Amino acid sequence: MMAKFQPRIAIVGGGPSGLSLGLLLFNRGVQVTIYELRKEPTKEELEKPSGMLDLHEESGQKVIRECGLWVDFQAAIGDCSEACKVIDSDGTVLHADEGELSSRPEIPRHALLKMLTGSLPEGTVKWNHKITAIRNEIESTTGATKIIIDFASRESATYDFVVGADGAWSRVRKLLSDAIPFYVGAQFLQATASNVTSNYPHLLELNGPGTVMALGGRNGILTHRGPQDSIRVYAAITTPHEDWLGNTGLMGKTSAELREKLVSDDSLFKTWAPSLQDLLTTACDEQTKDNPGQPAEVLPIYMLPIGHRWEFKTGLTLIGDAAHLMSPFAGEGVNLALWDSLDLAHMLAAVPEATEAAAWQAALEPGLRGFEEKMLARAQEKAEESSQNKEVMLGEKGAQGMAAFFQQAYQQQE
Repeated sequence: MMAKFQPRIAIVGGGPSGLSLGLLLFNRGVQVTIYELRKEPTKEELEKPSGMLDLHEESGQKVIRECGLWVDFQAAIGDCSEACKVIDSDGTVLHADEGELSSRPEIPRHALLKMLTGSLPEGTVKWNHKITAIRNEIESTTGATKIIIDFASRESATYDFVVGADGAWSRVRKLLSDAIPFYVGAQFLQATASNVTSNYPHLLELNGPGTVMALGGRNGILTHRGPQDSIRVYAAITTPHEDWLGNTGLMGKTSAELREKLVSDDSLFKTWAPSLQDLLTTACDEQTKDNPGQPAEVLPIYMLPIGHRWEFKTGLTLIGDAAHLMSPFAGEGVNLALWDSLDLAHMLAAVPEATEAAAWQAALEPGLRGFEEKMLARAQEKAEESSQNKEVMLGEKGAQGMAAFFQQAYQQQE
C-alpha cells in the first residue's frame, strides 16, 4: 500500500492567527512549521501590560474552545471588565454601562500569545527567522507547485502550501496581490500607567473597571484596564500627516516629552478637561519612567482597500491582517483573524487523501477557493463597519455619536 502523502505546510507569521491555525491543525494531526520574525518573547515580556483583545462568541471564543484552551482563557481574563464609559472633551459622562449587553471578555494580547505558544509542540515556531524572499515554481516533472522561502540566514525551505499570516506588510501577499495598505488619517499614541490603585486612585475612579472612550474635536483618549493593575491609554490623533512625528519634530522623543505637545496644541488636547489631560499626561510620564529613553509608541493606522481580493494561486493563501487589514474601530481585527484560522483549519483537515503533491493541491483547490471567498466577503462587511465607526468616533462630536450608538443598542434590547 502506498504511504499517505503528507503535505509540507508553512505558516508565515506568529501572531494570533498564525499560532491558532498551527494549534488547530496540530490538534487534527496536521503538521506545520510557523516562521516568526521576532525573537521568542521571554516570560517577563509576556507578563508586561499589553493591549486587550475582546473575543467574540462566534469567532475568537469559538477558536479558544476548539484549541482546548477554555480553562486557561477563563483564568487569563478579569483584568478589564466589559464596563464602558463615553465622555466628551469637557469631561461630561454621556454614557456608562456595566457591560450588560456585552459577551466579549477581554484578554491581554500577551496572555493569548502565551496560551497559544505554550500549547504548540516544541520547535513548531521558528523564532527570529527573517524572510528575504518568497517565490513559487512549478516542478516540470510532476506539475506540482512548490513555494520556496529564503531566509536572512541564507537558508531556504520548500513547501507545498504556505499561509500568509504575516500582518499588514505581508511578504506572502506580494505573490497574490499588488494591494498596499494606505494611511487612514489617524494615529495612536500608546502609554501605560501601572499600579494605579495605590498610585493614582483618582485616575482609577475616572476610568472605572473597564474601558473609557473620551472623544471630541476629531481626537480621542481611549483606555482600558490591564495586567499589573494598569490603565492603558491610547491618544487617537487625527492628522493628514502620515509622518506626524517627523512633521512635528518629535521623532525619537519619549512619551514624557511628547505629552507637552499633546496638551499645549489647540488641535489636540489643550482645551480638554483637566481630568482627561491628567489621565493622558500621567500615562505618558509613567510609560517613560518604566522605559527610560524609549521613544514614544505612535502608530499610524493603515488599512487595505475595502473589498480586497486576489486571483487564486495554487499553494498560497492569506489570513488575518495580511488578507484584510482594516482600521481598529469595530474591534474585529483579531476576531476575524481567529475566525479565518478556524475555517482554514477545518478546510485543510478535510482535504481528501492524495499520493503526491500535485494531486493534493488539486484536491485542496475547491475548498480553498470557497474559504477565500467566504473570508473576504465577511471581512468586507466588517471593514465597512470599521470605517463608518471611525467617522463617528473621530468626528467633531465623537462622544455624542458613540453615546447615541450605545443608547440605540440598549433600546433594541428592550
